[in-house]
Amino acid sequence: MPVYRILSFDGGGLRGVVAAVLLQRLPQARPALLADVALMAGTSTGGLLALGLRRGLAPAQLRALYVDHGATIFDAGLWRRLRSLGQVIGARYPAEPRAAVLQSLLGTDTRLDQLGGAVLITSFDLDPETADPLRRDWKPKLFHNLPGSDSDGAARVWEVAMATSAAPTFFPSFDGYVDGGVYANNPAMCALAQTQDPRTGGPVPWESIRLLSLGTGSARRVVPGSTLDWGYAQWAPRLIELMMDGVSGIADYQCRMMLGGDQYFRYAPYFPPGHNVGMDDVEALPWLLQWAESLPLAPLLDWLDAAWG
Repeated sequence: MPVYRILSFDGGGLRGVVAAVLLQRLPQARPALLADVALMAGTSTGGLLALGLRRGLAPAQLRALYVDHGATIFDAGLWRRLRSLGQVIGARYPAEPRAAVLQSLLGTDTRLDQLGGAVLITSFDLDPETADPLRRDWKPKLFHNLPGSDSDGAARVWEVAMATSAAPTFFPSFDGYVDGGVYANNPAMCALAQTQDPRTGGPVPWESIRLLSLGTGSARRVVPGSTLDWGYAQWAPRLIELMMDGVSGIADYQCRMMLGGDQYFRYAPYFPPGHNVGMDDVEALPWLLQWAESLPLAPLLDWLDAAWG
């Protein structure tokens, strides 16, 4: 039975450079890693990685996305900082620099159905316009170029990239969409579920699926105290990271329970104590690159040898 390989990339802003470095390092040891991947899934920065790979970009070019353009994308400018009152009444960063970079990287007119393989990209539709008011309700959106009646093959790649990476409070919404990290910062479970959809060629036999999920680095965090009588002011600074870590963790649990270690592996390293790199921390890029280059790969390589084929 043919193996159905899924490669899934988490969100994480500039921390996506960690996954880009891994994509450079892993093929050096396993040259066929990216060959015959049936489906690439991504959220936010992970969506950019998946779209870039399917567009034919090399891992070195994806690494350069962060190194060369990170400071441009995450530059608020004095006027925007003043106008938004430090993110209180407006997004921290404008969308235009990010759009320009993505158009240059992915093409202005390239469509999803012109990519070199299947993708599944998460976003969230704030207002699905419909003539039936009973069906008008915000909902998760999974952009894909798989066959079937609900394919988004005609969608332009750079616009899907904008939709998946429109992180609330960091960037304005894009065409009615915000970052898929609000419900699936780790899109591995979304990808696994998609394999069972008969509209897009499913169901894929469970025993044929191999799923590799790549994180972007995270810090170990706690909120001490057994009873927190908090309101908006206390919870707001923590909610985005709490939400992203929570949904990533539950997706990992679900995939492990459904596939087991023989078919599923998640590589999501924790930062060393004392390090917590924010999604927009441009100054941390040199350290992130060095850290990603030093990460041990033996457990992942062992799993690839045993399962990936």
